[in-house]
Amino acid sequence: MSDPQARIAEIVNGNDVVLFMKGTPLFPQCGFSSKAVAMLEHLGVGFESVDVLQDMEIRSGIKQFSDWPTIPQLYVKGEFVGGSDIMMEMFEAGELHQLMLDAEVQAAG
Repeated sequence: MSDPQARIAEIVNGNDVVLFMKGTPLFPQCGFSSKAVAMLEHLGVGFESVDVLQDMEIRSGIKQFSDWPTIPQLYVKGEFVGGSDIMMEMFEAGELHQLMLDAEVQAAG
């Protein structure tokens, strides 16, 4: 599948939680991606990550897909949640944890 929008849709819809980020959870390549991973790991949820640095079509395509200009980007059950700033606000307010509970996201295994 070469169409970036179709590939992104398949990833987003095929996983409960997806983080499009710079780098990998083990080796984040920017501070914002590192913070996003830390929040998800603290919540103990399982998530799929996509390293946008490895695929320039995905890197530019995800910004169009979500109509959001920055990376990282978090999706839960096919819905765009936001970037690291929104994640941090939700995390601090307990809303990110509640979102995961409401979406019945599986714990990391």
